[in-house]
Amino acid sequence: MMTDPISDMLTRIRNAGIARHVSTRCPASKLKLEVANLLKEEGFLADVSVDESGRHPQLVLGIRYDDSGATMIDGIRRVSRPGRRVYASSGELPKVRNGLGVAVISTSKGVLSDRAARSASVGGEVLCEVW
Repeated sequence: MMTDPISDMLTRIRNAGIARHVSTRCPASKLKLEVANLLKEEGFLADVSVDESGRHPQLVLGIRYDDSGATMIDGIRRVSRPGRRVYASSGELPKVRNGLGVAVISTSKGVLSDRAARSASVGGEVLCEVW
């Protein structure tokens, strides 16, 4: 039984980048789709799609590489876990790698990056940090 599906998705992305795969798959959910779309908007993933051909829908996440062949994701870390939830107000949102990375925040207005949450003046659960 999987207790942390977001962490599983992040680990699959990290492992696919290390193994130089073009894409990776994981079970789909609304929250994982929103997180993946945010990572695509921020330039960390190449593409995001949902494959509904099987019994259960799957997210297909395209791994993005730079010209030298290195992944665009240097590091990815789960912040809020099932055993320890981490919440932050709009003034306390983390700045990842001095603004070079992005923190993914689950807010009342949806899943937002730390910059978007700061400009909207909303806080929420800090899901993960990507740089």
